[in-house]
Amino acid sequence: MTEITIVTHNGSFHADDVFSVAALKTIFPRINLIRSRDADVIAQADIVIDVGGEYDAQAGRFDHHQRGGAGARDNGVPFSSFGLLWQKYGVAICQGKQAVADAVDRELVSAIDAIDCGYVEGVPQGISLSQTIAMFNPTWQEAGDFDRSFDEAVAFAGRILARFIAAADGAISAKDKVASAIANAQDSRVIVLEKYIPWKKTVHALSTQALYMIYPSPTGQWRIQAVPIAPGSFEDKKPLPKAWAGLSGNELKAVTGIDDAMFCHNGLFIAGAESFDSTMKMAEIALQA
Repeated sequence: MTEITIVTHNGSFHADDVFSVAALKTIFPRINLIRSRDADVIAQADIVIDVGGEYDAQAGRFDHHQRGGAGARDNGVPFSSFGLLWQKYGVAICQGKQAVADAVDRELVSAIDAIDCGYVEGVPQGISLSQTIAMFNPTWQEAGDFDRSFDEAVAFAGRILARFIAAADGAISAKDKVASAIANAQDSRVIVLEKYIPWKKTVHALSTQALYMIYPSPTGQWRIQAVPIAPGSFEDKKPLPKAWAGLSGNELKAVTGIDDAMFCHNGLFIAGAESFDSTMKMAEIALQA
């Protein structure tokens, strides 16, 4: 495969240029990366990221620092270089899956774009990936090599991007299975999954009646989990019985009357038993509480 030359700016770096290079490495295994602001070097590059003052996707130019920027999403979040590049290559990076590329854009790319462009509305507070990437830059007290630090940041970003893609793909692939479990439930309030898969968004989209999810744990036991009032909420529609809070082993067995009851979280959102039948019995008791 032909080697392509990618140019981004030298010196200190940010999440947008780091993630852009990490993303391109997934589809172009042979690249010649140059970090420079030299106009002649930029002109000879196949792809230019975050430098050069030009956005032209067909020509492989992905900068957003020119007067007027390089546009914004429908929700107002401006594009940084990562977002511009993702528009062209995101689907290919996600192996042809448009829905996965769109999900990664919502969950990762747009947040990095927003922070890079100073657009803070709707950006989660706290330590961000953008801040984490910036920490790879050498401090003023270190005799560091910016290019070497950039390579380290790209390797880190590549792993993060791969996990975001995998998570988005898994969530989208799980929708049909969760929908089937809802449709086949003997009691619409208790949904049984054959294995644990992401379920919250689909359950909230398709069922107003679901209160508990039943699924096997990776170690072979079974779990019952309360359905939150909304995805991401810590408040549940119907928490597990208060008498179970924080109990485990014999204490929980005595309260529930279930011989293989294992534990109940103090927050009353999840509990477990050794067998499927016992976990279903937990659901029965919880429904009546």
